[in-house]
Amino acid sequence: MATPISSAATIGRVSARRAATVEEALDHAAELLKSEGVGAVTVSEVARRMGIRAPSLYKYFPSRNAIYDAVFARGNREINAWVDAAVRNARPGLDRMLAASRAVLRWSFANAGLAQLMFWRPVPGFEPSAESFEPSLAMWLRFRADLAIAAQHGELDESADSDDVLRLLTIVIAGIMSQQMSNQPDVGYDDGAFTSLTEQALAMFVHEHSATIRKATP
Repeated sequence: MATPISSAATIGRVSARRAATVEEALDHAAELLKSEGVGAVTVSEVARRMGIRAPSLYKYFPSRNAIYDAVFARGNREINAWVDAAVRNARPGLDRMLAASRAVLRWSFANAGLAQLMFWRPVPGFEPSAESFEPSLAMWLRFRADLAIAAQHGELDESADSDDVLRLLTIVIAGIMSQQMSNQPDVGYDDGAFTSLTEQALAMFVHEHSATIRKATP
């Protein structure tokens, strides 16, 4: 007769196998994004690479958009962890915000396929679920908090404590990212014609919102 202990062990093994299958599928989806672009990701192609039939994969992902959503969520977890590591020793405020900006750019360039899915709208009809999008909101709030601290500490003008200014920063980051990926996708980050201008672009942003500059303006 089965006991509660043996049942729990069986459930645990099933859950572990399921999790491993999901991760394997996402690995293949991420590789397709990287090598062939978002259009190459299909349930049938991911299943083929796993050596299983498509109906078997539908047990885990009921549609192609479900795969996109899971990859989107994993990418968000990865970039948040990357930024966490990059800003660990940075001072709260401007220093941490700039360190996070650089980290977002470096991660995005190293993970171009994922970045396109996360930051653009390359798949008609796909929108991430609220759960998958939550880390993106957390990233926004992270930047927003440091922008507020920078304004409070006089690192930036008080007017910089606003959503519009943060939107402007995202335009700077996305512009660098987009131009580099569009024009020199195979060049190293430090040697890229656009990514190599990151510090100048960030300096322009800081200068525009500098408390000293604003006070000196008639």
